[in-house]
Amino acid sequence: MQMQEKAQVMTAEDIRRSLVRISHEILERNHQEIADLAVIGIRSRGDHLARRIADNLERIEGMKVPVGVIDVRLYRDDVNLHDQEFKANRTDITFDVTGKQIILVDDVIYTGRTTRAAMDAVMDFGRPAAIQLAVLIDRGHRELPIAADYIGKNIPTSRKEIVRVQLIEEHGIDRAAIYEEESS
Repeated sequence: MQMQEKAQVMTAEDIRRSLVRISHEILERNHQEIADLAVIGIRSRGDHLARRIADNLERIEGMKVPVGVIDVRLYRDDVNLHDQEFKANRTDITFDVTGKQIILVDDVIYTGRTTRAAMDAVMDFGRPAAIQLAVLIDRGHRELPIAADYIGKNIPTSRKEIVRVQLIEEHGIDRAAIYEEESS
């Protein structure tokens, strides 16, 4: 299936501003529990965004916030382990999540299935006081009753479209675009 870029929806500056705004919103909402904040990024791309948010929180508040990375592939409900070779990436959570205000970070929320899998994975590490969700892009089309607490940008899409986020850590550029299947 060939995909063609339909529209760029976020530039590097848009992404930077969104992450700074999300960071401020996190601090405002959690001002009583700042010492208990921890950020966990969903691999892949959510992990890079989580590190950026944690860096913003440190710059703004002057305190280091624990950052972790979680691989949700083993927790997904749509993975058939018998039909394909499967390799899970590494989960890296070096702090106790019990009693923490966890900020779960992903690049795009779509059906909500990845978020559900991530919450299940986090719960295997302990019982957080709360889990809040921060996403760079919310494209709608939820299949589960999951909503993001912090959203960089809402982008209405059709189910035939794909939103791709590229980050400098992996792609050498920060941008987000909508792609659609090329008509033949």
